[in-house]
Amino acid sequence: MRRDKRRRRRGALLAAVLMAVATWGGVQLGGGAGEAHALTPPVAMTADDLPTWQTNGVVWAMAESGGTVFAGGTFSAVRPPGAAPGQSERRALNFAAFDAETGEPADCQLDFTIGSGTATVRALAVSPDGGTLYAGGNFAAVNGTSVSRAAAIDLASCTVRPGFSLSLSAMVHALAVTDDRVYLGGDFTTVEGQSRGKFAAVTRGGDLTSWRADADKTGRAVEVTPDGRNVVLGGDFDTVRGSSSHALAVVGASDGSITRAYGSRFIERRSVIKGMYVDETGIYTAHEGTGGGVFDGRLALDLDDFGQRWRDTCLGATQDVTVYKDVLYSGSHAHNCRSMGQFPELYERQHLLAESIHSPTPLLGWFPDTDDGPSGVEQVGPRTMVVSSRGGKDYMWVGGSFSRIQSNGNKPQQGLVRFANTPDTRAPTVPDRVTAENVSGGVRVSWPAGTDFDDTELTYRVYRNGSPEPVHTTTADSVFWRRPTVSFTDREVKPGTEYSYRVTASDADDANTSARSAAATVTTPGTPTETTIEREPTADAYVNGAASSANYGTHQQLAVRGSSPYESYARFSLPSAPSGMRLTSARLTVRTSGAEYAGTADSVDVRPLAGSWSETGVSYADRPAPGSAVLGTLDGAPELDTDYAIPLSTDELNGSLGGTFDLALTSTGTDSLWLWARESGGTGPRLTLKFEKP
Repeated sequence: MRRDKRRRRRGALLAAVLMAVATWGGVQLGGGAGEAHALTPPVAMTADDLPTWQTNGVVWAMAESGGTVFAGGTFSAVRPPGAAPGQSERRALNFAAFDAETGEPADCQLDFTIGSGTATVRALAVSPDGGTLYAGGNFAAVNGTSVSRAAAIDLASCTVRPGFSLSLSAMVHALAVTDDRVYLGGDFTTVEGQSRGKFAAVTRGGDLTSWRADADKTGRAVEVTPDGRNVVLGGDFDTVRGSSSHALAVVGASDGSITRAYGSRFIERRSVIKGMYVDETGIYTAHEGTGGGVFDGRLALDLDDFGQRWRDTCLGATQDVTVYKDVLYSGSHAHNCRSMGQFPELYERQHLLAESIHSPTPLLGWFPDTDDGPSGVEQVGPRTMVVSSRGGKDYMWVGGSFSRIQSNGNKPQQGLVRFANTPDTRAPTVPDRVTAENVSGGVRVSWPAGTDFDDTELTYRVYRNGSPEPVHTTTADSVFWRRPTVSFTDREVKPGTEYSYRVTASDADDANTSARSAAATVTTPGTPTETTIEREPTADAYVNGAASSANYGTHQQLAVRGSSPYESYARFSLPSAPSGMRLTSARLTVRTSGAEYAGTADSVDVRPLAGSWSETGVSYADRPAPGSAVLGTLDGAPELDTDYAIPLSTDELNGSLGGTFDLALTSTGTDSLWLWARESGGTGPRLTLKFEKP
């Protein structure tokens, strides 16, 4: 069902945690640790979108052969990932071919053109032997060779096969190819001057056959069953061969005779079929309705009797479906799945979903998301899907009218996006709204369960007073519309003591872990005997000996190295010692960044810092001088995105209680260390002070 786009309300729930990284000398200091599987079965495609070339218009159809993905639609150019419209574009008139693994253009270049009106490619299908690509749509020539709305392309040479030249009276919307036939669906009423109502079959060479499955309205989908005996038809029609069968019918592959008709009530009269996928597991259809209370979801049919296995009644028109490892993936603009016990009215759209081929509920934990698309196009988001393999990996390509990837920080990306069965590398959302309150027998820490785009079961760890090890670990299931409250009671607390708690979320196998949440602080009742206080820096920066006048105070990383030097500085506001207590211990906690070379085998010293400096002004040329005393030493930090705690001497700190204290991180080694700075959002340095009564 088409709906007007409404304001988005769950951005905080679905926004990916993005951490921009510092760059220097043209080298990107990003990336992450090695590969790790982190998906909740049976989902086997990550929700991590991969760098993919873009189109400057709508992608309506895709097909694949031997690791090459073909995209057809209404566009005139392609451009690299990240490029804005009009930048670095290459000519591509309504067709482009791509390497499935890299997302970059492949060698095959074809121009689909027409003398007047708008040329468009609406259907693509590859022959079973992988040698020929068939295209349908509204065009009159391919690379200058005259054709009429259908063409055959020799893939070895990327040239038009001139013998396949049909005369069709109107647009082709769908194609299916067998060893000896090509089945077509569309708006046409004649083929080669002979009457054919919306569906037709020709030989692989382009000769019209006697096969007839005439429908009264547009044919939009056509697929052949795995045994080759039947053809499944989908579209807008109400009758096929004179039999009542709204939107769906199964006919014989040899002559088009009715195998199964579905009448006028099996599919709601205001709903049509926009896409279809057929394999050995069944028939899967994508539906779009017009108006309220229509059928917008997906159907699964069994191959033995073509009867219904299940029906998904989500609202929000579905444009296409595909199956990968017993999971049905769909492109739609779903906005309300309450009828299935899933998410309620969102007043917005979730464009990609996954469900088991055996049952539509529960929706599986795979929620990458695009937008509807730019103004000036029919704003429905994804329109077509295909899976292709190359290099031992599988890639799901999605094409459509979208212009952004909302699940990746609303990143601009037009027309095409792809996902893979490679390991998940993105962390769950950082736990939010963490609270701590005094209850009978301890402190109760609570927070709403977080979200992850391809994991529903997350592991949470609670850290007390900046501790390097968690005081509690638990798991909880959640999806973006259902975030149950998770809580734990800390019973190992002392009276009259201040405690702060932070929480992290990890996905399957602990492969990816979020940053720590903001601290929730509480003071227990009674007379205190000790207290632990955690402080984040009020300023931090690093300086670079190779760029002596540059300032890096706003960067999200800190750097330390002796040779070709980097030094990092941090300023902390220290509390006064609580009445009757003294400072007994201190530690500095730092976290390595996700850059592949962030870790180090070298030792790093923590020193007091003398002299004035400012976060936005300090450079190597006017850097302050570190003191000679060593407050503590980090003996290497080899792991990425990992916390390291450095015990500190309290002698220097005691004299600065109630004021500010500046420290420096220095090294004499040659291996650089890269740490998250305070600008990274919860993963910067932390100073933990413990006070006790004598």
